[in-house]
Amino acid sequence: MLERSMLMTIIMAFLIAALLSPIMIPFLRRLKFGQSIREEGPKSHQKKSGTPTMGGVMIVLAIIITSLVMTSKFSTPTMETYLLLFVTLGYGLLGFLDDFIKISMKRNLGLTSRQKLIGQLVIAIIFYFFLNKMGFSTYIEVPGTELSFDIGWAYIILLIFMLVGASNAVNLTDGLDGLLAGTSAIAFGAFAILAWNQSQYEVALFSVAVVGAVLGFLVFNAHPAKVFMGDTGSLALGGAIAAIAILLKLEILLVIIGGVFVIETLSVIIQVISFKTTGKRVFKMSPLHHHYELIGWSEWRVVVTFWLVGLLCAGLGIYIEVWI
Repeated sequence: MLERSMLMTIIMAFLIAALLSPIMIPFLRRLKFGQSIREEGPKSHQKKSGTPTMGGVMIVLAIIITSLVMTSKFSTPTMETYLLLFVTLGYGLLGFLDDFIKISMKRNLGLTSRQKLIGQLVIAIIFYFFLNKMGFSTYIEVPGTELSFDIGWAYIILLIFMLVGASNAVNLTDGLDGLLAGTSAIAFGAFAILAWNQSQYEVALFSVAVVGAVLGFLVFNAHPAKVFMGDTGSLALGGAIAAIAILLKLEILLVIIGGVFVIETLSVIIQVISFKTTGKRVFKMSPLHHHYELIGWSEWRVVVTFWLVGLLCAGLGIYIEVWI
């Protein structure tokens, strides 16, 4: 019965996202909700200017509708389900506001870094407040071992760092057609398996709902993309994956399963530090996916390579948690 519910969940989320897209894409185009491409980016991306963005709305709607319908059908929605939906919707709305400002003001920058950070912090603190009310453990478990450490009050710092860091890292990865949709499907799929392994079926159901939603979106986001998810989708996905890792007590494992997101973020950090200290760039452009474009790789080759790296990271994470 549970296996059937998971299958139905991924199918339902896929269909909602895939069926909403042909309706939403012309609507977004009529509203002139097109993507502004930064001038300093790869020249090949200039032709993408005007492609409808804010497609993350379809992803978030598919996740919320599917999660509520399926959890209500097979059980009673738990606090964990509501918290996951809160984080997803909260970061999604923050991204929506960022996208809307970009589009309405016809510029590549939306909310200021400070405004975005404040929004991310508020959502993270509210998330922690409810976890604390539930008596959530402040222990950190070391993957593949029986070691665990109680970090007490410092757990809120870790939680905030995870939610803010993951949402920004996932956001940085959204730079090529299908790149984030594919890598996030893989990462959420890994967490669905680990949630199932822990018998946390509500978290597993939510995770497969995300997988179905991003795969449905990928039908229209694969190269050449007919729609971009924008910050609406990327911030929502980043917040959601961090929240899942926290609820499963797999905080450290998020770094491994989300390896692609970590690598992309590190490439930006390395580039900034190198340029500010030496005046030289380590990469032709950051995040890392742009570097490979500029050395001659096709966009599709970069995307597929990153998908494979994401698959290896997910497999490694599952192996460490389940078999070691």
